[in-house]
Amino acid sequence: MNTETYLARLRERLDDYRYRHSLAVADEAKRLALRYGYDDVQAAYLAGLLHDVTKNDSKTQQLQMCERFGIILTDIERGAPKLWHAITGEALLRAEFGIENEDILRAVRYHTTGRAGMTPLERILYLADFTSADRDYPDVGEMRRLVDLDARQALRYALSYTICDLVGRHLPVHPDTVAAYNEVAAALLPTEEV
Repeated sequence: MNTETYLARLRERLDDYRYRHSLAVADEAKRLALRYGYDDVQAAYLAGLLHDVTKNDSKTQQLQMCERFGIILTDIERGAPKLWHAITGEALLRAEFGIENEDILRAVRYHTTGRAGMTPLERILYLADFTSADRDYPDVGEMRRLVDLDARQALRYALSYTICDLVGRHLPVHPDTVAAYNEVAAALLPTEEV
């Protein structure tokens, strides 16, 4: 499929808000790919465009997709329906959109939680979803400053923001998010002189 076909299919699946958000994330992912020297700018754009492909599906539809694609949700995932679209989105893109690029599929899969060992495209999509032009949460200015300064610092900040938000609302934190944060935070620790 070409980009126009993907846009038409997204238009059928997403409401106006989510469609505009997907376009904004695609543009930001492309910008960040160029900024960080990622060699497959088209893959970054496509991952941004398709990342929320199942976001407007109901909880019932998402659970039906899980059953259809043999997805077994963890206890934490079952209790966090906002995470489902990343999991079902990857499966739908693989099965019905013909996406075979594993980098794109993984980026979509982990754009809500992150994970340890994130690929460059996974990091780009995770950050693009935080800093797209349509975002307006309280710390978005700081996120945008950091994303242009240093991808690892921006990723640490974004993961910390997510963890603090969830803990502040007394919600569980997905283990992948904790693992991603620990990996990035440990890598950014100053080395001690011997």
